[in-house]
Amino acid sequence: MSDAAQPDMVSLMENADPAFEDVMTCVFGIQDHETRTYLALHDRPGSTVEELADALERDRSNVNRSLSTLLEAGLVERERRLLDSGGFVYQYTAVPLPEAKELLHDALDAWSETVHSAIDEFPDDC
Repeated sequence: MSDAAQPDMVSLMENADPAFEDVMTCVFGIQDHETRTYLALHDRPGSTVEELADALERDRSNVNRSLSTLLEAGLVERERRLLDSGGFVYQYTAVPLPEAKELLHDALDAWSETVHSAIDEFPDDC
């Protein structure tokens, strides 16, 4: 799926069997390439930005931005590894799928509560 064709809530609800990637993209409001980055990282725990960029065939700066978004969403964790030659490198690991599913449930529940509150606030004569 291209970034121009992001799934929205309506298309997601109309699909009897939505893909995990589409649900993540829609519920978290992230881009398709960020979802692909999460899934690549799930298959390659402990990867660096450079390793992910190679695996995804994307520019390192784009992968770094995707990882920042995923960190903010709580979908990846970052650990600093010291290098023998001095300095350090960050290694990223995707949160386990059960935890990602729980985050999806939490985000969807929060959205649902917001919509329910908005509905309750509608005047009776709309």
